[in-house]
Amino acid sequence: MAHVVQPLDQPSNYKDSQTRLDKHRQDEALSKSSTLYIGNLSFYTTEEQIYELFNKCANVSEGGGIKRVIMGLDRNTRTPCGFCFVEFYTRPEALASLRYISGTKLDERIVRCDLDAGYKEGRQFGRGKSGGQVRDEHREDYDPGRGGWGAQAQRMEAERRREVEERYADTTGIVAGGGGDWKQVETAPQHNLKRGRSPDDDGERERAARSRLDVEDRM
Repeated sequence: MAHVVQPLDQPSNYKDSQTRLDKHRQDEALSKSSTLYIGNLSFYTTEEQIYELFNKCANVSEGGGIKRVIMGLDRNTRTPCGFCFVEFYTRPEALASLRYISGTKLDERIVRCDLDAGYKEGRQFGRGKSGGQVRDEHREDYDPGRGGWGAQAQRMEAERRREVEERYADTTGIVAGGGGDWKQVETAPQHNLKRGRSPDDDGERERAARSRLDVEDRM
């Protein structure tokens, strides 16, 4: 049965397409590597959580332990984008992580571990068009742990909203005139509705004044 059950501490067949090493040299580097690539992380998973989880496979008493954790970052925003590298001091620690940690949950997500040929500066940044990981570029599902919708869907939604806003801005203050072309609505001038004085008003005031004088005289 040994040939039927796949060992849990074996790396996948993935090869970094952007490395300058040929396949033979990559295989050789992987056979000696103590570096892991960790994928399918939540954008909200912290470096401290990674240390705590993978430290369970560290063997400090025999000179091992975690050498460093490199968090994957969005190339544009410099925020976590769902992956990281974990470097151990010894290879057995990395293999133990493949066996015991890969496939378990962290922040309600299945952690994916794979041996890596070795971290180099620049690999901490996402390779997607929008700055994050390529897998999040064309993702069509809604994943709250990885920024919601995929980057392409977000761009399409932003474009749709921009078009709606522009269309609304163009139609502000205009109405359709009798089924014909659209025309600008002109605001009617505000008229002073106060009634002006007339000669009759003056006569009425004079008669009232004379009446008051007559009353006073009678008193």
